[in-house]
Amino acid sequence: MARRKLVYEGKAKILYEGPEPGTLVQYFKDDATAFNAEKKATIEGKGVLNNRLSEFFMTGLNNIGVPTHFLKRLNMREQLIRSVEIIPLEVIVRNFAAGSMAKRLGLEEGTQLPRPIIEFSYKDDALGDPLVPEEYIIAFGWATQQDLDDIVALALRVNDYLSGVMYGVGIKLIDFKIEIGRIWENDFMRLIVADEISPDSCRLWDIETGQKLDKDVFRRDLGNLTDAYTEVARRLGVLPNGGPAAMGKPTLIN
Repeated sequence: MARRKLVYEGKAKILYEGPEPGTLVQYFKDDATAFNAEKKATIEGKGVLNNRLSEFFMTGLNNIGVPTHFLKRLNMREQLIRSVEIIPLEVIVRNFAAGSMAKRLGLEEGTQLPRPIIEFSYKDDALGDPLVPEEYIIAFGWATQQDLDDIVALALRVNDYLSGVMYGVGIKLIDFKIEIGRIWENDFMRLIVADEISPDSCRLWDIETGQKLDKDVFRRDLGNLTDAYTEVARRLGVLPNGGPAAMGKPTLIN
């Protein structure tokens, strides 16, 4: 990578100053983390897969009128994005019980929920990203009631889009999380989908077999994570012509 100013480095991505004002370059790393970074590994090629998959989903959302920070993919690991002010919340949309919700409520994983349920967690690794009610969000000034109404509407549109796309390739969208950013156009503020959408941020199960095709493969030691991500990319048709081999098949590095 050419030398450029580093803006922020997270667990899975690095942000660099972009070529134009109001832009950033988002670089996808090969690092995998789970349980608030207590479990870590480097998985060669994971960043390539997530870059291509996030491009696919963000482009699809832009095309149906759901605004995102994505502008274009620059290469196999980087994409050009809009600079946004991130609201310090993870927006979690659940269609089926799984993970922490299943544990909290004593539900069997895979139980279909009566309707999509939206939860918010406060983005703070030191606190373990705790769940927070809307009262906290408004009281602490992280977002207004109007912001929350708009966030819920955005999240449900993303859910409709992702659910349909995944169902079309035989995958059940269990849940996912997104982040929302603020941008200003003249004096007008808009909320847009930011960060990434990939198997790192979604739970994806094969409809027929229930096989997990997301980061739970890494969390629960269920097999090769990149085989799962590659299968998602293959079904969605986002792999290059040579298939997984053309990307350099990712392998786990201990």
